[in-house]
This record gives sequence, structure tokens and C-alpha cells, in this order.
Amino acid sequence: MYSKILIANRGEIAIRIIRACKEMGISTVAVYSQADEESIHAALADESYCIGSASAADSYLNQERILSAALASGAQAIHPGYGFLSENAQFAALCAQHQIAFIGPTPEMMECLGDKAQAKEKMAAAGLQVIPGSRKIQSLQEAEETAKELGFPMMLKACAGGGGKGIRLIREEAELPHAYTAACGEAKAAFDDGSVYMERYIPSARHVELQILADEFGHVVCLGDRDCSIQRNNQKLIEESPSPAVSEKQRQALIRQVTDEVREIGYTGLGTLEFLVDPAGNFYFMEMNVRLQVEHTVTEVLTGIDLVKWQIRVASGIPLNFEQSQVDLRGCAIECRINALAPGTVRFLHVAGGPFVRFDTDLMTGSKVTPFYDALLGKLIIYAGSREEALRKMKAALCELVIEGVPNNIEKQLEIVDSEAFMRGTYDLTFFPSRQ
Repeated sequence: MYSKILIANRGEIAIRIIRACKEMGISTVAVYSQADEESIHAALADESYCIGSASAADSYLNQERILSAALASGAQAIHPGYGFLSENAQFAALCAQHQIAFIGPTPEMMECLGDKAQAKEKMAAAGLQVIPGSRKIQSLQEAEETAKELGFPMMLKACAGGGGKGIRLIREEAELPHAYTAACGEAKAAFDDGSVYMERYIPSARHVELQILADEFGHVVCLGDRDCSIQRNNQKLIEESPSPAVSEKQRQALIRQVTDEVREIGYTGLGTLEFLVDPAGNFYFMEMNVRLQVEHTVTEVLTGIDLVKWQIRVASGIPLNFEQSQVDLRGCAIECRINALAPGTVRFLHVAGGPFVRFDTDLMTGSKVTPFYDALLGKLIIYAGSREEALRKMKAALCELVIEGVPNNIEKQLEIVDSEAFMRGTYDLTFFPSRQ
């Protein structure tokens, strides 16, 4: 087991990882930008290093500065969290060159699966049904030729990263040039990789993902499914587990299939296989995220399994101590992402409480929310024995949560949870019109 880990991230996820490390007896090293000098994650860690200006390119995406901080601190491993460098195979390889463990899959596996276009090819070869699409697109001319083959409407997506960055729905040919330039630029700024690919658009689809955990001894478990279909501008807003759109028969079949495929390709660590489900109930593999998901908390409260701790254990060579039959998927868990609508300073904060209510955040009274990074303020997560009770609990928790001084989406989340489509579990990706 590692004795010191550097967390190459910020905000609530950095705090989440620091807490897990403290509970495991592991010393922590934080890195922060000048904009985050007074952040909680920098204060909570045993050591902290400033790695640059507010720009992500100069700080949280700066591989050399992060690695220098790891070497200076004597950290044995780097945990990337999500976003930033979490799916960067070049950074993982650079860590290996300096005998620092990267908490995630191998650089080679990241290279293969982190590129979403390549991942689709690999999973199709392994037996999963995939959405028809292209390989990596090298130019606008190639994009135009590919679009004619696929037909409109179609999707343009970043090969690297996640979080809804670098994604565009293109309804007709005239929209393609601007969408291509915008998607490439957005992907480059977010992930330092501007490559994109294309795939056919599936109307009225659900977005369902399955969480897997695999060790280096061939043990693979699936920790259930999550429904992430409530999205706005390709950004997930609400996740719940289990998905109300998946029958128990479908769920068990999917669990068997994904564990077999993950074992077959030799994957190790935490990962998420994402699917689109059409109205007829057909599942199409979309991508595999080879990192910790923002919504990992939903699975944690449903199963009682600490994903961050197991991610660290597996990376250090410790085998899983439980089997698929021991994974308890009873009850219902829901997460609402609380986002800032504009920069501001938190004047007052009241966090919802009660049994099985969790709020992951880096906010405190006086916190400044800047425009430099993701708008996520925190994640409100609840668990209950049934979906009906979970809905009531989430409404109560949203009513209790107060963040003054920073415009936010708490009221909008309450409106969504109280909507007929969400209450009935019949929502899909068209809940919000595209680019609204």
C-alpha cells in the first residue's frame, strides 16, 4: 500500500480523495492554482504545492509541474480524480518513467480505451453492440465525407475526456463546419486533445452506464447501473441507480456481459461502460470511462462500497475481497449536481442532513466561485429503500439545501425531480431540448 499520494485535481473530488486517504492512513499532497490558494483541498492535505496560474493549462493540465510536485514531495502515486489528466495516457506513461504509480489503468489500456473511437472498435470486437460511427476524424473535409455516409442528424464527439465537453448534435450539413471547429477547440481546451469522431444519432434514447471494478488477478465485479439521462447541453444533471428503464432480467444479462468483456480485454481498476438505450430496449455501447466518475457516489451509497479506497487498493496490487454475488443492489440512490450559474462569493451555506443524505462539496462560507473551472458546486446524494421514498427524500433535501451569494440550480433541480416524467421514470435524453 502507498504511504503518500498526490491528488492531481481540485474541488470536491480532491477533498473526497484526501478523506479516503486519511482513513486509510495515507499521507496526502495537494496541488493548487493561484486561484485556489485558499481552497479547502489545499488546507486539508498534509502538504500542498502551487503549480501555476488560474488557467487550467498552466496548472491542473501542466504535466511537468504536477510531476515535479510529486517528486519534490516524495509521493509514491498520483490520483488524477476526474477530468483534467485523468484519462491522459501520456501523463500516465510519464509517471511510470519516474517510478510514480498512476492510480488508474496502464498507459497502454488508457491509450486504447481513453480514445472513445478506438474503444468502440475494441468493444465491438469483444462482442458488444455499438453505435455506428467513424474512427478519429482528421479534418473538416473528412468530417463532411463521413457525415454523408452516416446521414443527419448525427453526433460529433471528443475522442478524449468527458463531462459533456466537445460534443455537438448536428442536424444538417450547414451546421457541420462551425460545430466541427467548436467541438475541436472545446476538447483541446478541456483535455489538451482536440481530436473528434462521429456517430449516428439515436433519438429518444436513455443514457445508462455500468460501474465495474477489476483487480490484476482477473477478478471483475459490476456494481450495478446508473441512469444519467437527465442532461442539459450534454452535461449530466441527475443520476440514479438502479435505472428505472432497465428490467432486472436486462440488468443481470448486462452485468454478465460487461464483466466477461472487461475480463477478456484484461482491464484493471475502476471503469464505467456507457450505453445508449433506444425506445425498443436495445443497448448500444458508447464509450468506456477509465477513471473515477463524478457520479461514483450514487453507486457508493447504493452498495456501501467505497470506490475511491478500492481504486487505490487495486492500483497497489491488492485483490478484491468480495465477489459479484456479494454486491447488494437493493433500494434506490439519486444524485443531483448543484451547479453555479455565475461566479460569486458564498455568503451563507446550509447543508441538508439526515440519515443517508450526503453532500460532497468544497464550499464554505466565504468561498469564492471563479469562472476558471467547472461550475459544479457540490453533489447532493440520497439513499432510500425504494424509489418512491428516494424521490421524497431528495425533494426534502433540495428544499433544505441553501447556498446564498452564488446563483445556482437548486430550484431547477427541485423542479426536475418533481416533474411527471421524472416521478414516473419515463424521462430520456430529450428531457431538455438540445443546446437550451
